[in-house]
Amino acid sequence: MAFVKDLWTKTVRNPDGKPQKVKTGRHGKGKRWLAVWVDPDGKERSTAYDRKSDAERKIATMGADIARGDYIDPHAGKVLFDDLAERWLASRLVDPSTKIRYEYIHRLHVAPTFAKRQVKSIKPSQIQAWISDLSSRFETSTVQTAFLVLQGILDLAVADEAIKRSPAKSPIVHVPKRAAEEVTAWSDERVHALIDAHPALFRLLPMLGAACGLRQGELFGLAVEDIDFEQGLVRVRRQIKKLGADHIFALPKNDRERVVPLPEWAAEAIRRHVSAYPPLTCSLPWERVDGKLRTHNLLFRWTDDRFIKARSYSETVWKPALVKAGVIPCPAKDSRQRVRFATSRKEGLHQLRHYYASVMLAGGVSVKELAEYLGHADPGFTLRVYAHMMPGSHERARQAIDNRLFQPRATRIETKDLA
Repeated sequence: MAFVKDLWTKTVRNPDGKPQKVKTGRHGKGKRWLAVWVDPDGKERSTAYDRKSDAERKIATMGADIARGDYIDPHAGKVLFDDLAERWLASRLVDPSTKIRYEYIHRLHVAPTFAKRQVKSIKPSQIQAWISDLSSRFETSTVQTAFLVLQGILDLAVADEAIKRSPAKSPIVHVPKRAAEEVTAWSDERVHALIDAHPALFRLLPMLGAACGLRQGELFGLAVEDIDFEQGLVRVRRQIKKLGADHIFALPKNDRERVVPLPEWAAEAIRRHVSAYPPLTCSLPWERVDGKLRTHNLLFRWTDDRFIKARSYSETVWKPALVKAGVIPCPAKDSRQRVRFATSRKEGLHQLRHYYASVMLAGGVSVKELAEYLGHADPGFTLRVYAHMMPGSHERARQAIDNRLFQPRATRIETKDLA
């Protein structure tokens, strides 16, 4: 049932029984025409308009939406963006560190613009303006994560039938893409210099980074019981992760344990290290701050006989080693007399994984094997990152075409010419 009601007049019956329109108390005040319909739940809904034609169009639209099963309560879109954001963040089935990042990005970059807005009022042009502003001030990865959070919240609004379509999926909304950078592997000389520049307590750390391709958190979480000296293997079972102000043990990235070949010289280096620096018995919660405690005998310890924290290692050991090895210049002091090193993403500990990958490929290890050793979920990702490091690829390509196509063709042409 649907109809249009005149709010300024009403019909009454005269004493003689004849109907007559009279003015109501609202005559001349506010919107005159009320579109009234019954929603799929049997509840009467209404919206007021200045013009009768608009009210008639509204009830026709609502009727068609109900018939198609596309009905959305017009008042549902009045929900505040921040209310939906709270529900979306609480519903994420992601690891705790990712959830912390989502909450951080939302608080700093999404909420200031959209928190107090009704979701139905958010337009694609406003989202694009917000993206452009973020792009002018932050790196592409930050912009992409901020948009991921925004889009997720608006998708929830669509799923909860607060709006019909997400404005974030409009064709005019474009998110910048990170420029692809070709990975460059360090030379043997640089890796050796960097290892030598490390203090004795930490020297095994870059050695295993280069010898086994482990990630930083995996190196910090590596335990003596993970080393299989007899079979020459390293079992990568955990990493140390930072969650807010706390640290935990967690599965390696992509939640995948793996086995990595251990070179004999690296195994011998581990034996010498353990002899000089006994393992650190360390207990940390598993996967969550309130998770069950797990205890492991860590290969590496900090100077205070606790586990190594990434920032402490980076600022106190890794970057000074980069300076000593001639990779980066000596640090300078800022206005507050704090030491500042001139580094970028290209001088991080992750470079040792790239070095490891280049050595493996040069030695004939397949991309599929390398993906397993590096802990990549998809060998295709490994191929995209490291394909240019595969030796002799251009020459192999030339030979493949020569042997399969052009050489037999040339032979046939020469035979015909001789005849």
